[in-house]
Amino acid sequence: MSAESPGARERISHWRQSFRLWRWQRPFWAGLLTLLGGVPIIWIPYADPSLSQLSFRLATTTGSGSLIIGVLLFVLGLTLWFQPHSRVFAGVAAILLALVSLVVSNLGGLFVGFLLAMVGGAMGLSWVQNKERPAEPAETGDVSGGPAPEEAPQEVGLAIVEQAPAGADDRQNGTRRDA
Repeated sequence: MSAESPGARERISHWRQSFRLWRWQRPFWAGLLTLLGGVPIIWIPYADPSLSQLSFRLATTTGSGSLIIGVLLFVLGLTLWFQPHSRVFAGVAAILLALVSLVVSNLGGLFVGFLLAMVGGAMGLSWVQNKERPAEPAETGDVSGGPAPEEAPQEVGLAIVEQAPAGADDRQNGTRRDA
C-alpha cells in the first residue's frame, strides 16, 4: 500500500495546472523580478556586516528613502501580478524607482536590486496578453503542444484595388488628377 493517496496526486496536478493558467494570464516573471529587486534595496542599507572585529555600515542618511523605494517596488511587483492591465504604469514606475535607487540606496542595493528592478520593469512594459488560452497537449492529443489541426488559422485573402494612373481624368466629378 502506498503512503500517497491518488486523491493527493490529482489535487497537486490540478493546483499545478491552475497555477500555470494563472501565470500565463499576467506578467508573472516581471512581477517576480520587480519584487526581488526591492529586497536588496531595503536590506543593504539596514544590514550590519562585519569582518572579524571590524564592523562597518552601508547605511546612508536617506535610509528611509531606501525603505520607501523597496516597499514601492514590492507593491509594483504585486501590481503586475494582480492588476495586469496596469502593467505599463507599473513597468515605468519600477524603472524610474530603480534609477532613483542608484542615488538614494547605496548604488541601488549594490547594483543587484537596480538590475532586477530594471529588468522586471522592462519585462512588465513589453508583456502582451495572449488573447487565446494555449491548448494543453493533453487536451488536443498532440504531443508537441501545438494547436490541433481544426484550430489552425485560416488564410485571409487580400483585395487588390486598381488605381488610375496619375493625370487620368476623374469622370465622376469632372476634374483631372495630377501627380
